[in-house]
Amino acid sequence: MTSTFKVKIGINPISWCNDDLPSLGGETTLDTILREGSEIGYQGFELGNKFPRTAPELKAVLAPYGVECVSGWYSGFLAERSVEEEIASVENHLRLLVESGCQVMVYGEVAGSIQGQIDTPLYKRPTFTSDEAWQQYADKLNRFGRHLQSRGIKLAYHHHMGAYVEHPSDVDKLMALTGPEVGLLFDAGHMFFAGGDPLTELNKHIDRVVHVHCKDVRAEVTRRARNGNWSFLQSVLNGAFTVPGDGDIQFGPILARLARHGYQGWLVVEAEQDPTIAPSYEYAQKGFNTLSGLVASLS
Repeated sequence: MTSTFKVKIGINPISWCNDDLPSLGGETTLDTILREGSEIGYQGFELGNKFPRTAPELKAVLAPYGVECVSGWYSGFLAERSVEEEIASVENHLRLLVESGCQVMVYGEVAGSIQGQIDTPLYKRPTFTSDEAWQQYADKLNRFGRHLQSRGIKLAYHHHMGAYVEHPSDVDKLMALTGPEVGLLFDAGHMFFAGGDPLTELNKHIDRVVHVHCKDVRAEVTRRARNGNWSFLQSVLNGAFTVPGDGDIQFGPILARLARHGYQGWLVVEAEQDPTIAPSYEYAQKGFNTLSGLVASLS
């Protein structure tokens, strides 16, 4: 049943340094990140702000550590601008992913997003106020997704706290209005924080999942974040997220469901934390050991 579970385990450099909060791990070098991640056993990295932005340079820094480029976040504005503008904006990033052998592009909608505003509570996130607005957005995503497909890259839409598509009902709506050219990046931690049961939501949309972020949560912190009207970054600083095996999400059933479905992409540890409180190597290793143990049990 599970012999087709041919996945790779990667990590996002946010475990070492945070793009949204540069004070968290800002002094950590790219060499340290790559050395420690590869030593732990990770097969690849998603991109961060310390990585080169041309394929030859990126290959040169990754090659000594024997790791791959998994994908890279793209900050999209399709909620506000045209598909033509987005296609022009994404070109350099898209070329980098194509030339680096990636299969997916992480799309994060940042138009109107409050995820980077430390003093703005999560309830002030943007929302689409009409079915017409939803449909217009979905139509643009479909066109953008087809453009990426024409270059051999799959759009992996990242539902995210503080953005237009946050709540499970938002994901339901987006998946209903878009076609298969818009894949889903399933993030267990963001789904839990937004009020959904990760396994239930995965079951709904598993046919659309093209990329997986294995982010764990501390449920008590997310509860206090909601009750206290915290911002996303305040939630991060207070420890809302952690690596698999350290929080309250059960990843065994999630991976078992992916295995039964024949998912063959990446499992990416992505857990923004303060490295002075959650030491990068220790927590990256805990996340890897948890996932690799579960994958081994399913193989």
